[in-house]
Amino acid sequence: MCLAAVAATEPVLPSDAEDGAVNAVETWERTLEADGELTSDAVEQIIDTHDDRGVRAIEAVSEERVKQYRDFTVVVGHSEEYVIEDDGCSCEDSRYNLDPEDPTALCWHVIAAKIARRIDAVDHHDMWYSEVREFL
Repeated sequence: MCLAAVAATEPVLPSDAEDGAVNAVETWERTLEADGELTSDAVEQIIDTHDDRGVRAIEAVSEERVKQYRDFTVVVGHSEEYVIEDDGCSCEDSRYNLDPEDPTALCWHVIAAKIARRIDAVDHHDMWYSEVREFL
């Protein structure tokens, strides 16, 4: 088999994964992208990686609580809405409890947004969240 044929069939990895190191979040993200839905394998990977945060994220996605506005992605919690931007979150869990140096340390809001984006389960709103937020 020629080298070009082998190269064409191998998956393209992100540049930081060229050494073979893929973290647990990248693993379940790839599973979701490949399957296009929240399969039992993906659920198991998410919960193994994130425990209760993973469970809460999966519940939020299944309840369609991940919203995309023109300016932000928002995850609706039970008492507040949380703005997700560049895989960061406005919640206190992100601010106080998670290690910013650990790529697998994510709050359930960010996990939910990542899941919803990969399985096309985001509720899209053609309006600015900053304008909607004034009425909440």
